[in-house]
Amino acid sequence: MAAVHASCYGIVGPILYAKRLERGHFVWPQAKDGVVSLTPAQLSMLLEGIDWRMPTRTWRPEMAG
Repeated sequence: MAAVHASCYGIVGPILYAKRLERGHFVWPQAKDGVVSLTPAQLSMLLEGIDWRMPTRTWRPEMAG
C-alpha cells in the first residue's frame, strides 16, 4: 500500500494531509536539488493515483458493474 503525507501552514495554522492508495502507486516527478515542484493539476493527479505524465489510472478495475 502506497502512502503520502504532506504538511503546510494555512490561515488557521499547520495542516497535515495524508493519502493512502489501496491499489496502484504514486508517480513522483524528478527531484532537483532535493526539491519536487508540482503544479496544482499534477498534485491532484498524483493524489488520485494517476500518472500525470500519461493521464491514465495506475490500476484498472477488475470488474465493471
